[in-house]
Amino acid sequence: MAKSFEQAKVTVPGVVAAKGTRRLVMLTAYDFTFARIADRAGVDMLLVGDSLAMVVQGHDNTLGVTMDEMIYHTRMVARGRERALVVGDMPFLSYQVSPVEAVANAGRMVKEGGAEAVKLEGGVN
Repeated sequence: MAKSFEQAKVTVPGVVAAKGTRRLVMLTAYDFTFARIADRAGVDMLLVGDSLAMVVQGHDNTLGVTMDEMIYHTRMVARGRERALVVGDMPFLSYQVSPVEAVANAGRMVKEGGAEAVKLEGGVN
């Protein structure tokens, strides 16, 4: 039987404070059910990755997933968790075009998707 315990909500400041003091666990989730399972298992952060293009949608790569689809899946994950920090992956060309567009899309991920952090990848800077 799993032990019952209360854990505090994971926040960005809490993640920063944990640096160098304890290990954090992050898993990828694409929907409510897996988010709920991972959250109840004590996972600290849930990443809604653009890999859902391949894993969920059957694309050959991640280029086909849209901002709207990422927001949809992020919203499902956010609904499924109680304490884990939700991180939404910014899809291809959602932030590379301009800083203004990057901020607007990140804002959508937070406001519409329920993300508490966003992830960018690639680039030189």
